[in-house]
Amino acid sequence: MSETVRTHARVRASELVGRNWLNTGGKTLDLEALRGKIVLLDFWTFCCINCLHVLDELRPLEEQYSDVLVTVGVHSPKFEHEADPVALAAAVERYEIHHPVLDDPELDTWKAYTARAWPTLVVIDPEGYIVAHLSGEGHADGLAVLIPELIAEHEAKGTLHRGSGPYVAPEATSGTLRFPGKALFLPAGRGSTAGEEASDGGTAAGAAASGSDGKGSWLVTDTGHHRLVELGTDFETVLATYGSGTKGYSDGPAAGDDATAQFNEPQGLVLLPEDVAARAGYDVVIADSVNHRLRGLSLTDGKALTLAGNGVQRLLETGPARVDEDGAGFSGSLGNDPLDVSLSSPWDVVWSRKLNAVVVAMAGTHQIFSFDPLTGGVAIVAGNGLEGLLDGPAHESWFAQSSGLAEDADGNIWVADSETSALRTLVIDDAGTVTVKTAVGKGLFDFGFRDGIAAEARLQHPLGVTVLPDGSVAIADTYNGAVRRYDPANGTVSTLARGLAEPSDVIVDATGAAGAEPLLVVVEANKHQLVYVPIPKEAQQVDEGASQTQRPKSPVAPGPLELTVRFTAPTGQKLDDRWGDPTQLKISSTPPELLLSGGGTSVGLLRTLELSPDVPEGVLHITARAAACDGPETEDGEIPDHAACHLYQQDWGIPVLLQADGDTELVLDLRGMD
Repeated sequence: MSETVRTHARVRASELVGRNWLNTGGKTLDLEALRGKIVLLDFWTFCCINCLHVLDELRPLEEQYSDVLVTVGVHSPKFEHEADPVALAAAVERYEIHHPVLDDPELDTWKAYTARAWPTLVVIDPEGYIVAHLSGEGHADGLAVLIPELIAEHEAKGTLHRGSGPYVAPEATSGTLRFPGKALFLPAGRGSTAGEEASDGGTAAGAAASGSDGKGSWLVTDTGHHRLVELGTDFETVLATYGSGTKGYSDGPAAGDDATAQFNEPQGLVLLPEDVAARAGYDVVIADSVNHRLRGLSLTDGKALTLAGNGVQRLLETGPARVDEDGAGFSGSLGNDPLDVSLSSPWDVVWSRKLNAVVVAMAGTHQIFSFDPLTGGVAIVAGNGLEGLLDGPAHESWFAQSSGLAEDADGNIWVADSETSALRTLVIDDAGTVTVKTAVGKGLFDFGFRDGIAAEARLQHPLGVTVLPDGSVAIADTYNGAVRRYDPANGTVSTLARGLAEPSDVIVDATGAAGAEPLLVVVEANKHQLVYVPIPKEAQQVDEGASQTQRPKSPVAPGPLELTVRFTAPTGQKLDDRWGDPTQLKISSTPPELLLSGGGTSVGLLRTLELSPDVPEGVLHITARAAACDGPETEDGEIPDHAACHLYQQDWGIPVLLQADGDTELVLDLRGMD
């Protein structure tokens, strides 16, 4: 950043304080040990999809400037489970984080640097002074300008020290599978052995010898190995692999040792109905999460292809969604070319009989999409892009990183809405109109492990869901290490199994391979395996109380609250004011009664809110956006017609506690520089 941008007084960076360090070979780091390096603090938590996006944004910069830049991940957890050091170590391995990570379970360093959102980035210069404080995603371009400026400045001063950083790689812990994400049952005749003659001349005997026992097989997204694996019903015999196993993006041959197709952390997958698959030319749809694409896989010839997504991460819910005045006729069509549509971390997929399409949990934009395999049409089904929990008509609803989907006998779609620790439903009528309802869950900051009446029950960051034969719903309650059951008949939640290592998916076993007792197949991500779990007649009862995230509530005074969101365009960019003010605030609250005035959407990054004295606490939901375009500027100071433009956006959910001596100002950084 140029000196004209960094005009504030120099502020010393606070010391890095936490419980432990990872990726340092057991060494403890401090700022003195990092003096002479440009230090980038990445405040993250491993549940947060936006934080995962930032990890990928930073990788090219870390590689390019490896001799002068040290990224330090400061893990400041939202959920109770994320404070578990074993779970954090697994997450660091799972997401291939190649820089030191500070375990900050008490949020000491988070508070010292006044972080208010996940993710937050703080840049510290080689002399130990803060030079930038950034919230949200999309700052790679700005950092790519700032870092060379800091290099030049501190080389000239003699304060820059080149050389290797403090990163030490941990030992790998996985086997055949590595952090598997989701699983799919392949009926006999649709897996890799379909139509093949066994080597001993008898297909049944040959199938048994191969581990498939003639009852089908299981296709698993081997997420940490960036591939798919087909397993026999013993969960050990590998029948086939799809993908080269090298992180990347490439279509083409996917099967066996000669595979060249590449995936990047694939997650959900769905088997198309046979008639649809025959017409579409492929069998399986895959949520290729980090590639921001939907991929197709033909099980007959082992080839992979791209179905939707241009690989550019979608940041906004800007599809031409239309809705009639009465809320009917919602249409979120995103154009005619599925390969020209931007997606954002698709996490799970399921076939919808009523919509006659694949339904997609679009975790990165907190929305539900659909994809038609026959026409290629991509559309928004539900969610307006705001993060939170709000029911009602599809176009008004809010989701929060939805990560698991399942269809019930009535054609409705159950949703594991992870960041609200909620179980949601898309109720689809015969005309295709969607209404969103919540069965379990309260909001972004409420979680726990509690059975009983659904209104009081609590989950913790669930990632998977399936419908049981009796119509009840099993939930992979990931951060509680449990499988839970919601019974719509009596509106209660119970527990089916505990002690699991981050279960990420749950599926009803249709093979009977493990015995006559009804079973669930659970993807146990942090033990790198699939396991069988009985479905007992009577569920266990658990009540360990409800919890809230330990994130501190901001004390604010009732009455006027002056909100300021700071934004400075990076060097070489200019606010795009060709069509008016290029900044925007969208504000609401939970409960709605908290906000007497100042809500809604309007231009500008300054707003006066009026907070009710009758509401003791709540959450302010704030979305800030700004658009800036590349220079150089023309002689008249205008942005060139064909300049590349960039969108900066951040969502905050800020818990507030109303008290007479509370703050009357709230300052947030969309992109603030010091």
